[in-house]
Amino acid sequence: MTTATARSDGNLGRATSPLPRFMYGTAWKEERTEPLTRLALEAGFRAIDTANQRKHYFEAGVGAAVGAAVAEGRVTRAELFLQTKFTFRDGQDHRLPYDARAGVEAQVAQSFASSLEHLGTDYVDSYVLHGPSVGRGLAAADRAAWHAMEELQRSGRTRYLGVSNVTREQLELLLGMATVPPAFVQNRCYARKGWDRDVRALCRTHGIVYQGFSLLTANARELSLPALRGIAARAHGSPAQIVFRMAAGLGMLPLTGTSSAEHMRQDLAALDLVLGPDELSALERLSG
Repeated sequence: MTTATARSDGNLGRATSPLPRFMYGTAWKEERTEPLTRLALEAGFRAIDTANQRKHYFEAGVGAAVGAAVAEGRVTRAELFLQTKFTFRDGQDHRLPYDARAGVEAQVAQSFASSLEHLGTDYVDSYVLHGPSVGRGLAAADRAAWHAMEELQRSGRTRYLGVSNVTREQLELLLGMATVPPAFVQNRCYARKGWDRDVRALCRTHGIVYQGFSLLTANARELSLPALRGIAARAHGSPAQIVFRMAAGLGMLPLTGTSSAEHMRQDLAALDLVLGPDELSALERLSG
């Protein structure tokens, strides 16, 4: 987390955490979600990413871990940054968090209410559209979902809005129609695509924080390249740590989903490594 102190949001009327520098992702963990989230909190993570999409996430497991940590006095809610998502029907399995027959606006409201119940909170820090409903452009459903999310933000039930799994074109369209613009973009980040260079550039222009996920799993080949390993040796870090430090140096908010307590500690420590401008540039160009 950043060293800035928590502030009080006027529309929330409560102390809230600063923007995070590193986030723990909880996808694909099923019954391990609760113990691994607790482990991440114990390691020092204060930002947790989940989704109300039972197909790939167990949001209630995150809530159980957070509730236990708060009850034990390990953290306060104000110290935590909780991020969850609304997922369209095509991204869900049969365990829907909303009425499939309802309109999109109602589905957003129902999913959000369910998320608050799962997480044991009366607000979230970031609410993310878990990808547009179409592969290219934006559909009417995307616009309806975003407008419903804007109402949640205006009501103070979420501090920020975000969007995931978007192309540059889709992000441009969203920025053109949004009354409340996204504060975050969360994308899978490939070195061979310049670490999502085009989307990151648009994010910089509009002051949007880019959240990068799959930084390790999507780039296994790059982690073994001599150039990266040479920088890791010079900086006294592992290749994985160098990738996370590079991400932070390029202005990203990195996510990790490791299930290892040691790797959790190493990932957080990566932010303390020192990389020079030339090294950051070389890493950005690894496969760009």
